[in-house]
Amino acid sequence: MNKKIHVKTGDTVVVISGKDKGKKGKVMAVSPKEGKVIVEKVNFVSKHVKPRKMGEQGGIIKAESAMYACKVQLFCSTCGGRTRAGYRVYEDGSKERICKKCGNKL
Repeated sequence: MNKKIHVKTGDTVVVISGKDKGKKGKVMAVSPKEGKVIVEKVNFVSKHVKPRKMGEQGGIIKAESAMYACKVQLFCSTCGGRTRAGYRVYEDGSKERICKKCGNKL
């Protein structure tokens, strides 16, 4: 499995396939080993929670679940759409991610 993922924590992404197709959200966590990401307000699942302490409430809660990173694509606020990430390398050795469509910083 490829260990490199094209998105980072804090990026804004658009879901390109699945039940939440077209939804936009912020990446909360990235798991390169599994090739998955957790996106805010996307891919909700119902979890059954058992009360652990006295007085604590149990029940069914809704929580975001991990989804494969290949199902999301970066969102460019300048273009207003989804895009691939390109890289610009400067003479001092630093590099930044850019939008492949418009060339602006992501």
